[in-house]
Amino acid sequence: VSGIKFEPGQIVATPGALAAFEASGEEPLTFLHRHLSGDWGDLSAGDKQENELSVREGFRILSAYTLSDGTKIWIITEADRSATTFLLPEEY
Repeated sequence: VSGIKFEPGQIVATPGALAAFEASGEEPLTFLHRHLSGDWGDLSAGDKQENELSVREGFRILSAYTLSDGTKIWIITEADRSATTFLLPEEY
């Protein structure tokens, strides 16, 4: 896959995130690709800059997206790139 900025590690999801994707009918892979390619979603300019630094320096990366039904989803890749997790903000 082209345009990937970092490795996701093991990809996991909370039950809440899985239920949200099922309810909205959207595909988690669509959002995973956005996350890995540096489309950070609904973040402030400062948070987007922080993610760019995190990609370069090996820190934790967080993207935030809104599903078609209005549900917010976060994707977090750990600093050591061992795992990427789909979760709801309230599950953090």
